[in-house]
Amino acid sequence: MTIRFSLDRWAAWAPGLPDAEAWQAWLAAPRPLPDEGLPALAEMPAMMRRRLERLGRIALQAAYWGQDDAAPCPIVFASRHGDSVRTVALLRQLAAEDGLSPTAFSLSVHNAIGALFSIARQDPTSYTAVALGEETAEAAFTEALGLLAGGEPCVLVVCYDEPLPEPFDGFNRSDEFPRAWACRLSRAQAGGLSLETLPAQAEARATDLPPDLTVLRFLLSTETTLEHTVGARTWRWQRHA
Repeated sequence: MTIRFSLDRWAAWAPGLPDAEAWQAWLAAPRPLPDEGLPALAEMPAMMRRRLERLGRIALQAAYWGQDDAAPCPIVFASRHGDSVRTVALLRQLAAEDGLSPTAFSLSVHNAIGALFSIARQDPTSYTAVALGEETAEAAFTEALGLLAGGEPCVLVVCYDEPLPEPFDGFNRSDEFPRAWACRLSRAQAGGLSLETLPAQAEARATDLPPDLTVLRFLLSTETTLEHTVGARTWRWQRHA
């Protein structure tokens, strides 16, 4: 059975795109964006906020806006590379045979950003962190749809990434930039959206946006179908009348 869902709320942040109106205009006509800038993240206590690198601040700004004042719900945090800036810094320290800070290491793991969100909000609701390369957004929604199928009334999905630092920057797409977006999902009784996976329907095609933003553009559009092929698998997103 394919679970259909509705998009109840969404939010996003990136340098130069501070609100929903700016995002809608940019998704309709993408252009280069600045690589610098931080959200205020005023919702988070300052002592907690100082523990975050740039990616964490961006991710949690989207999470706070996506959650807003609604009742707590499970959260799926999704990032292809996670906090790579902090991880690379730790690797450089290891290479130099310097001692590692246990705190820095604990904040470099893939679920650390979600943990800080949970602690700051004193929210014991479950959260998950996922990564699946170019299919990370689809992995996040698959996890969320499983939670909806299991009886959860709503789930918050938070997708976030930033360009990889040196020496891994050669793996970056030319259109990478720091960004995060969040969607609050609920189960749709009629119409709504769906996601399914099929054997590859066609060869993978290059897109004008990173894969997660291609998904966001579809979710906010009126298009009926989006197909994303990776290797032997095609993800099919559909909008139902």
